[in-house]
Amino acid sequence: MHSSWIPRGNYIESNRDDCTVSLIYAVHLKKSGYVFFEYQYVDNNIFFEFFIQNDQCQEMDTTTDKWVKLTDNGEWGSHSVMLKSGTNILYWRTTGILMGSKAVKPVLVKNITIEGVAYTSECFPCKPGTFSNKPGSFNCQVCPRNTYSEKGAKECIRCKDDSQFSEEGSSECTERPPCTTKDYFQIHTPCDEEGKTQIMYKWIEPKICREDLTDAIRLPPSGEKKDCPPCNPGFYNNGSSSCHPCPPGTFSDGTKECRPCPAGTEPALGFEYKWWNVLPGNMKTSCFNVGNSKCDGMNGWEVAGDHIQSGAGGSDNDYLILNLHIPGFKPPTSMTGATGSELGRITFVFETLCSADCVLYFMVDINRKSTNVVESWGGTKEKQAYTHIIFKNATFTFTWAFQRTNQGQDNRRFINDMVKIYSITATNAVDGVASSCRACALGSEQSGSSCVPCPPGHYIEKETNQCKECPPDTYLSIHQVYGKEACIPCGPGSKNNQDHSVCYSDCFFYHEKENQSLHYDFSNLSSVGSLMNGPSFTSKGTKYFHFFNISLCGHEGKKMALCTNNITDFTVKEIVAGSDDYTNLVGAFVCQSTIIPSESKGFRAALSSQSIILADTFLGVTVETTLQNINIKEDMFPVPTSQIPDVHFFYKSSTATTSCINGRSTAVKMRCNPTKSGAGVISVPSKCPAGTCDGCTFYFLWESAEACPLCTEHDFHEIEGACKRGFQETLYVWNEPKWCIKGISLPEKKLATCETVDFWLKVGAGVGAFTAVLLVALTCYFWKKNQKLEYKYSKLVMTTNSKECELPAADSCAIMEGEDNEEEVVYSNKQSLLGKLKSLATKEKEDHFESVQLKTSRSPNI
Repeated sequence: MHSSWIPRGNYIESNRDDCTVSLIYAVHLKKSGYVFFEYQYVDNNIFFEFFIQNDQCQEMDTTTDKWVKLTDNGEWGSHSVMLKSGTNILYWRTTGILMGSKAVKPVLVKNITIEGVAYTSECFPCKPGTFSNKPGSFNCQVCPRNTYSEKGAKECIRCKDDSQFSEEGSSECTERPPCTTKDYFQIHTPCDEEGKTQIMYKWIEPKICREDLTDAIRLPPSGEKKDCPPCNPGFYNNGSSSCHPCPPGTFSDGTKECRPCPAGTEPALGFEYKWWNVLPGNMKTSCFNVGNSKCDGMNGWEVAGDHIQSGAGGSDNDYLILNLHIPGFKPPTSMTGATGSELGRITFVFETLCSADCVLYFMVDINRKSTNVVESWGGTKEKQAYTHIIFKNATFTFTWAFQRTNQGQDNRRFINDMVKIYSITATNAVDGVASSCRACALGSEQSGSSCVPCPPGHYIEKETNQCKECPPDTYLSIHQVYGKEACIPCGPGSKNNQDHSVCYSDCFFYHEKENQSLHYDFSNLSSVGSLMNGPSFTSKGTKYFHFFNISLCGHEGKKMALCTNNITDFTVKEIVAGSDDYTNLVGAFVCQSTIIPSESKGFRAALSSQSIILADTFLGVTVETTLQNINIKEDMFPVPTSQIPDVHFFYKSSTATTSCINGRSTAVKMRCNPTKSGAGVISVPSKCPAGTCDGCTFYFLWESAEACPLCTEHDFHEIEGACKRGFQETLYVWNEPKWCIKGISLPEKKLATCETVDFWLKVGAGVGAFTAVLLVALTCYFWKKNQKLEYKYSKLVMTTNSKECELPAADSCAIMEGEDNEEEVVYSNKQSLLGKLKSLATKEKEDHFESVQLKTSRSPNI
């Protein structure tokens, strides 16, 4: 399909795809003037710019801000720019950005007025469906309903009879079709004094169908009575036909009269609408069509007992609008003063029944500045609940807008497509009513009230109703403050801020590994880290990048990562403190924007759009790869080159979306890399070039020297130098490769006096000398002993060789003079080594000699 601006009667509609399409008009002005036009621009997925050039195609300085501001859904805005005399070329240019999402909502433009243009010499005839009864009129008038006109008509012609009809601005009349069930709707009347409501049936106005045809249906009879539903919680029925809010300090469930809260409790203010007999006083409904003519004065939504549903409208492309106005929110008294905590929440239960491309929008307006779409649902959706959390005390208007189809058409093919809302609950509304009471803390000073608010970070003790501060490393639940269980433990490696409202990392982490303590200090990485990933291309070739901002730790839990919409400087990380204009800015721990470069689609500067929050809650920091259902697979990132464990920061976003019913999650892997100095390098997995594989869980790898542990005494060793001139030098050097930073410093080199002979060398020489003397002494002793044994042996042999008949001469038993008692020595018990040494020393002092026994002189024959 060729992309272009499409005429739609009294307005013109831009393209819906991601092509760049320009609407161009050239005009020559005799004098300076201005251009004025009305527009509808509700979708930030399409860029809308208006600028002016002269006949040399040079952009004029009158359009300093060519970007047109967004409008509220269904509302028309206006834009006016001064024009110089001479030739002016006007450009209305749109560029859609489609990245797998549904088609963008088009830009609508009408009532283009140019002041100062030279008059032409002749008038143009009015187009069919319009007329002019005055010559030289500035414009033509539109023919009313049930009339028509041809080109150049001076008046409109009425349809010939009641069997025909026509819409406004028609060029012909058509036959009325037979009535069907799509041409009427039902409503419930207010309750009467008997507590009954009537079901009434009405034709959709304007009625274009006929009842007198053979196949037409008749309007069902009205007046059937049914029991009225009970009052909504916080309201009561005082015997009349209507419900009234309970007085201050009282409560009711809607079926009983209002009762005062017991002592030590307070009303839990808010709104809970679950019965729909009449529209509540702070709600209104309307119908809107871009042509401003199809459903004026019609109700967009209808009450239906246990639910409220979308009404008939005037055509299938009408916006059926339901508004809820709340002047402000306040926290529970026990949470007064907490920063960044939940002030309230709005929850609604709904379902959609659709056969076409219907869409339900949920929008929020803050302080009546601008209405922004928070979430949308397309097609049939089963019964489900959605919750939006309020963090700011301001005036809020919540809007539900239902459109059966966004295609430009006037028929009623999808009248049975509808949305049903069963209940709407808003907590802590300043003008709310109470359906129940809750315990409150009792203080020492009552000040005329039964309840005294607890300081920030304090819970209500059940036994005494006294305020108690939450324990360290816990934060106070945003849903309850009663009991110690209201203090929820922080995740691993995190701590609470001063008022116990959030948990965060103080940038310090400790880990025990193999009897070694690893301390990490990520303080130098606490400033916002950024990553520009891409480029990627849409189906029509538009180049875009994914831009991420990461607020890792510190700052007392304040979310420092900011992403912006539709501004030229997308790297802005700070805004003026206290500014209320944050509709184009999101702050989080991790956020993402889509960046359109300046060279793409002819933009003069880079643009940022589709900013989303990826993480607004800190879960914890650990070396483990899994935390709270967030799992980092080992093959998702390159294998580390060191044995230093990676540290993982885990975050989540509490806001649920259609595709991420549990919200989004983010994991940041911190890896020690000494070659990446300073802020280091952030990357995403190669398997998931957009940072996510499923659109709900995002992964980042942050490599930096600042991610290394602090140095300890295990990270260096000493080297001893040679002894020079009586001195020895000891140096200390880091272990290579060095896997640490900061921490302890290297000790200074040490200088000591060295000795000529080492102490242990002296000890070794002494032991060696003693051993040598001992060995010599033992050798001498055993050599002498061996000589004596040989002498004894010789004597014994000589005795044995004598004749057998001869008896050996009798030897004297006495010891001869000078002869040792050798026999005693030979046959005595073996002495100890100490004894032998002692004996040896004794004998050395004596003068002894060896004696040899002579042969006997007696004849061997004797």
